[in-house]
Amino acid sequence: MEKGKKKRTLEDDVVEEPDQEMEEKKSKKNKFEAILEFAKKVNETSKQNKATEKWKNKQRTLIFCTRGAASVHRLLVKDLRMLLPHSKSESKFDFKKDINTINEIAELQSCNNCIFMDLRKEDAYLWFSRTPNGPSVKFHLLNPHTCNEFQFAGNCLKGSRPILTFDKHFDTAPHWSLIKEMITQLFASPKGHPNTKPFIDHVFSFYIQDEKIWFRNYQVVHKSVNTTKKETELIEIGPRFTLDPVKIFAGSFGGTVIFNNPNFIPNSVVNRASRPKKKTFRNTAYKKIAKENRKDKALQQEEDSLMDIFNDE
Repeated sequence: MEKGKKKRTLEDDVVEEPDQEMEEKKSKKNKFEAILEFAKKVNETSKQNKATEKWKNKQRTLIFCTRGAASVHRLLVKDLRMLLPHSKSESKFDFKKDINTINEIAELQSCNNCIFMDLRKEDAYLWFSRTPNGPSVKFHLLNPHTCNEFQFAGNCLKGSRPILTFDKHFDTAPHWSLIKEMITQLFASPKGHPNTKPFIDHVFSFYIQDEKIWFRNYQVVHKSVNTTKKETELIEIGPRFTLDPVKIFAGSFGGTVIFNNPNFIPNSVVNRASRPKKKTFRNTAYKKIAKENRKDKALQQEEDSLMDIFNDE
């Protein structure tokens, strides 16, 4: 160490920052704080909106079918589950059980609506029911076609909410108006459901023709013709089917009959009438006797009047 020199300390190494850099740091901190406050306000407003737009209409629809269903009916049930985001599935129902046990299954699944496909040997029935108190409608399912069967060009977003359109004939009779109300409760996706999306891009249409309900599903496509004009076009998505109302019950899957279709004839009765009658012992015995009589008559030669001409008197 040389004489006359002071010792260096840490305070001498520290360089004082200018005032401009300090002001810049303070301004950055203020900006970050303002951004954080704005984000907190946005979160609070979003929470308030979510609180106001709660899932109030808690409609859940149970969709399933019986055992031994054909491929067309199984795929139709699958398509209905895809179209209804508020639906729930269940394992196949054993037809040997009582049909009223479906109310207990729906209660376990916390569902207040049910679409049940009851399949028989020659007929297929579709049930619409409000569980557990009713009412319920039994339809005869005709001409079922799935989405992949015809390869429709339309397409819609999974989980989007549909628009329901009804024919004007639904307001002509009380049983049609009741069916219309049940269809809206079963097929309309409730607002705010966790599985739904805030988009409307397809239409469920229900029409009445020949006292039957015809179902179609269309995609809504907006095409811009000009910069100012836009045209809407409907493209079918599928599936499609026809429903013939058979009975309307006051309860769920049973109860007093409110409406009975007098023109309904099941396919089993029609096919039974067209089939040939079974052979019984009495019929075969009568047929054998008639056949023997025909043979005896054929063997008997008819008397000819010319046979006695050459006979001597």
